[in-house]
Amino acid sequence: MTTARYEEILVAALAVFAERGYKKASIDAVAERAGLTRQGVLHYFPSKKRLLLALVQLREDLAREHLAALKADPGKDLPGLLAEVITYDHKNPGLAQIHSVLVAEGVTGSDEALRFCHDYYRAIQEHTVEHLTALYGDRVPSGLTPRAAATAVVAMLDGVQQQWMLDEEQTDYPEIIREVMGVLLGPTPV
Repeated sequence: MTTARYEEILVAALAVFAERGYKKASIDAVAERAGLTRQGVLHYFPSKKRLLLALVQLREDLAREHLAALKADPGKDLPGLLAEVITYDHKNPGLAQIHSVLVAEGVTGSDEALRFCHDYYRAIQEHTVEHLTALYGDRVPSGLTPRAAATAVVAMLDGVQQQWMLDEEQTDYPEIIREVMGVLLGPTPV
């Protein structure tokens, strides 16, 4: 499997899925966009669902890289980091859409998508709990346990993304995240 061809297919699929939505997108449309035959795409991705899962994994990898770069800035507080996550997704709307599509696929009965979402949300939740516990101990400044705060953080980030995708004219979501997370989490301990 050549990495370049694999990435070309992902870029093509991202464009096709963003333009048409998952249900109306086809392997043939992805193949045409990538300059391949249907069999050429299926060689790398044996189904449209596998292609979707690969796109979501790409989104997560890019988001993780972006967040790691942000964490390297010692001047960033946690509410500011979370606001930057939203800003990043708004600069990459196709990636945010792919995440929502996969969640919808998981909710509507795709076992593979459901497993992926279950594992993804469990990992995000646990990572956030660990991070909040390391920063604040048994209680965040608002008085919530790290588990309750992590649940609220993940729900808020997902909810804001959904609202933004439905109304892209409202552009103040990063500021809203920063403000709400500042109340929920307080200042990042030094």
